Amino acid sequence: MRRYFFNAMLSAEQCYGYYRGDIKNVVVTTDSGERVQLMFKHFQRFIGSDGIRGRFRLIVSEQGAFVSLDKIN
Repeated sequence: MRRYFFNAMLSAEQCYGYYRGDIKNVVVTTDSGERVQLMFKHFQRFIGSDGIRGRFRLIVSEQGAFVSLDKIN
């Protein structure tokens, strides 16, 4: 398993793009400087009235398949 840590800040307006169908994926830059793309649907449970804000841990398999996304702060 590979673990990536990153901060994410998306405004409520950016999150609305997901519900309108405009946004399918999000590209984040991890603490190690790697760019990782994941489906926006994995962030859905973290959306609040002000959008998404927080520190996250992404776990993917050795083959790169999504395993989990957790808010860690």
